[in-house]
Amino acid sequence: MSTTVLRMTIICSLLVCLFAGNASAADAVALQQLTFRGTAGQVISVDGSAFNVVCFLGTECPLARLYGPRLQRMADRYAGRGVVFLGVNSNVQDSPSEIDAYATKHAIKFPMVKDADQSIADALGATRTPEVFVVDADGKIVYQGRIDDQYEPGVSRARPTQNDLHDAIEYLLSGRPIPEPKTTSVGCLITRTAKRSTNESSSAAVTFNGDIASILNQHCVECHRGGEIAPMALTDYDEVVGWGQMILEVIDQKRMPPWHADPDIGHFVGERRMPKEARDKIAAWLDNGMPQGDEGDLPPLPQWTGGWQFETEPDFEIAMRDRPFTVPAEGIVEYQYFVVDPKWTEDRWIRAAQVIPGNASVVHHAIVFVRPPDGNGFHGIGWMAAYVPGQRAVALPDGHARLVPAGSKLVFQMHYTPNGQQAEDLTRVGVWETAADDVSHEVFTQLAIDHEFEIPPGVKDHVVEMSVDSFPPNSRMLGITPHMHLRGKSFWLQANRPGGQTKPLLSVPHYDFNWQHWYEFMTPIDLNDVESLEMAVRFDNSSSNPFNPAPDDFVSWGDQTWEEMAVAFFDVAIPRGGPHDRVRKPKPLSLRQQAERDKRIEEHVTQFMASMDANRDGIIERDETPVAFQRFGFNRIDRNHDRKIERDEIRTAAAERL
Repeated sequence: MSTTVLRMTIICSLLVCLFAGNASAADAVALQQLTFRGTAGQVISVDGSAFNVVCFLGTECPLARLYGPRLQRMADRYAGRGVVFLGVNSNVQDSPSEIDAYATKHAIKFPMVKDADQSIADALGATRTPEVFVVDADGKIVYQGRIDDQYEPGVSRARPTQNDLHDAIEYLLSGRPIPEPKTTSVGCLITRTAKRSTNESSSAAVTFNGDIASILNQHCVECHRGGEIAPMALTDYDEVVGWGQMILEVIDQKRMPPWHADPDIGHFVGERRMPKEARDKIAAWLDNGMPQGDEGDLPPLPQWTGGWQFETEPDFEIAMRDRPFTVPAEGIVEYQYFVVDPKWTEDRWIRAAQVIPGNASVVHHAIVFVRPPDGNGFHGIGWMAAYVPGQRAVALPDGHARLVPAGSKLVFQMHYTPNGQQAEDLTRVGVWETAADDVSHEVFTQLAIDHEFEIPPGVKDHVVEMSVDSFPPNSRMLGITPHMHLRGKSFWLQANRPGGQTKPLLSVPHYDFNWQHWYEFMTPIDLNDVESLEMAVRFDNSSSNPFNPAPDDFVSWGDQTWEEMAVAFFDVAIPRGGPHDRVRKPKPLSLRQQAERDKRIEEHVTQFMASMDANRDGIIERDETPVAFQRFGFNRIDRNHDRKIERDEIRTAAAERL
């Protein structure tokens, strides 16, 4: 008998003892009849060891991919100390060959068992992958739950703050009781298939072929298919059955489809929202045993364009750099910025642009900005195009285009999400241009920003207010993207009109940093009768925010995800040839009001200098400021374009705003 088989038989024998010791006599008899098989089908039986870590893993669960290598490192660390690791796969959708491929890809050497009938999961009460059980020498479960707290669905901390499994093992080896023997496991549900129906249930009211496949095709499969960033392909019956309960859970938790705008406030182009009727059909299908239905009822899969999504090839195709960027297997990758010179010696009018990720499995989103030469009178912040999984490329309306001045550079902002395996990416943008004579409206991206806030420690609802009150004449707002970081909680946008009238335009009650949505209005907002756009940006710096990296810290503006931003990008279309700024005639101020205004301006100048003038020489150099401010705010204050900001320039900018 091989060493691996012997180790597995030892562990399984201990599991039988464990079950017998924690169940009734009747249950113990049934559990003793369990058969354990490796991925090659070998039967496993016999004898004991000191401590055993039973790890439930799935081949496509994102957290199981991230934690698999970590479990192997722990297995190596404790190998000589009487601790044995065993992997169990109870997912009906994972074949033995897929389990072996998962183990090979993530360098997992401890034995893997295929729990084909889910009897092991049922006996231990395992519900998710990854979930671990530590069994002591007496056959008792002494720890059950998560591995650590670094990763949760939608949460990726820089490092764990609780090392639950490691600490449990250390307590055991030192002979001490484990303080917290049970924690809540997080990850992917193991769908129980005991009620699974076969084709004889084709007459059921709801079937996969007749109902569920079309729902998934419409709302899920664009991302959940081979080669995309979503972790599992929901394109065939056997695969979907294994994810059935997980699908319903993420719908009910509003995690999928990813969309965060409140439908009671407004609807937007391309919004991802699953109707209640579709959700209820999925629930009914699960309750009925997930029948497959008649083969003839299965709809064809939608056809997707793997490359450029417009009818013609782009006029220009530009890569983010001359070599790929390496994305690590796990951890947090801070936003990456790549600057490219397209060598455009003439102005370009861009009617459409599309970003294509080089590796869609790790590119969470990408934005391409235009960085114009200094002093050319460029309008807005230079947004050109963006990629978000599942979001289709859209051309601007007829006659609308973005102006890219000659000599401009392109800035790629890249957000990468590690998926458990080191990967490489080389993202590119395609650009379609049009003749200047065919452009009736120039489109540019305007910015609402506040970089002077400070969020106190532990505050659950800190509000930062922003407003914009100057727009070009006859302009229209096409859409908006709010942007915060990990403490971002919600976003509110309303239009203030003459006479005190207000109109809500967008509410994002549960902001999610993982999804940078572009909210395009069904009908553009006419800005002629808008006095101002008012925004409320809310932050949660409390310990109840699972994304919060440090609830005890004061938080201010910064590029890093553990810092914060209060920003909104919105696209404005203006007629060609008209003035680009609408200057409002200020209302006359009393002497007292003027004195108060002057005081606020000076306070603003002092605060701005204190936050930006790193070397305290009375002049703010571009390199002293955060990267995002360099790109989005520096030129608006540096009026003489000498790459320096002095007090008078800050005072002028503050006077215009206040």
